[in-house]
Amino acid sequence: MTKRDKKDPNVTTSAQPSRKDRFLPTELLGISAGLGVFVGLIVLIATREFVLAAVSLGVAFILSLVLMALFALAFKPNAAEVHDLEEQNAEQKKKNDPPSAH
Repeated sequence: MTKRDKKDPNVTTSAQPSRKDRFLPTELLGISAGLGVFVGLIVLIATREFVLAAVSLGVAFILSLVLMALFALAFKPNAAEVHDLEEQNAEQKKKNDPPSAH
């Protein structure tokens, strides 16, 4: 049996992502859309050109989405944050486990 075949006892197969984890992509899309609309409106007010405003909106949306995704991927928690996350996961597991009948 190789090291790859052994399962880590700390990893569970039934772990569900938290609501915050599930909505992170939606949050990034919303913030990027807001930034894109803001840039589009500024360009529209300044130039009165709808095509230029639409192009600016698209460029700002894509650029902000890519940059925020890269920043989210680059985040590495320190030891205290990892410990806090493990405590929260343990509390969530206790809350979700049904009480044992004795």
